[in-house]
Amino acid sequence: MPELALLNFDTILAAVSPTGAIQATRDAFLRHHRGEWTMPSKVYVENYPAGDFRAMPALGGDLAMVKWISSFPGNPAKGLPTVSGVLVLSDATTGVPLAVLDARAVTALRTGAVAAVASQALAGDDAKTVGIVGCGLHGTWAARCMAAAGYGPGICADPDAAAAEGLAAELGWQTDGDAFCCDIVCCVTPGYEVVLDVDQVRTGVHLNMLGADGPGKAEASIAAVERCDLFCDEWAQASHGGELTGAVEAGVITRDDVTDLGAVLAGDAEGRTDRAATTLFDSTGLAIQDLGVAAAALDAVRAGRVPAQTITL
Repeated sequence: MPELALLNFDTILAAVSPTGAIQATRDAFLRHHRGEWTMPSKVYVENYPAGDFRAMPALGGDLAMVKWISSFPGNPAKGLPTVSGVLVLSDATTGVPLAVLDARAVTALRTGAVAAVASQALAGDDAKTVGIVGCGLHGTWAARCMAAAGYGPGICADPDAAAAEGLAAELGWQTDGDAFCCDIVCCVTPGYEVVLDVDQVRTGVHLNMLGADGPGKAEASIAAVERCDLFCDEWAQASHGGELTGAVEAGVITRDDVTDLGAVLAGDAEGRTDRAATTLFDSTGLAIQDLGVAAAALDAVRAGRVPAQTITL
């Protein structure tokens, strides 16, 4: 067995910049839309109330991958991260494993990157200000990627005042004011409680809903979802365990009401119809996004731009 590269959390963040993650994520959506990259359905292994595991496979180009990741909301009280796991990259032509990556870093990068990709495709041409609702790891990377894409200044909001203040200080943003009054709002909460109701949905705003990534989760009320022009990363996931699920189950929206982001990026579907449109993007997290970011990290190691440990099985 050849040596495997071992990319830890810090190595991945050094290997892939926010700008690089944005490009990799956009490319992944386009390749998936064109049928060049494939992605079987995400598999959930539930262990509630403690949490759940997800197995996420994908195949694209000369690489195949599977991400084995968990979400255990009670972990911070134990001094552990909510999200943790590993991602394995293999050679798609031989099946030989090539690298093992920290899935937490890959997930944080692609979650942040998709906020920027969706905003560039769906927000108004003059949209600038950003509201970040939830300033944990994923909210932090959403803010960093939005800033890297040229958006800002922004307002950071979180029940943990120190988290919001720290992120705002890093980016030169602020914590005073209503995050929902910005041109673009990124909700990045655990998804167990609604943080956006219909009376907070303003004409012309673009909403990135990034937190509801499994059955039973929602950051927006059904009435708020129904108020918007709707977009998603993938209908199968979004209708089963994403922000749109409640509205689908209530019968107020159907497949015909929702447009895939990949189709918009490829020019095969319309995005924002006019300046006054109110758009909502439901991000559930796709394996093809993980593959794009992981491939970029492996490229950086192979090119010698970042060092990595190796192991032999």
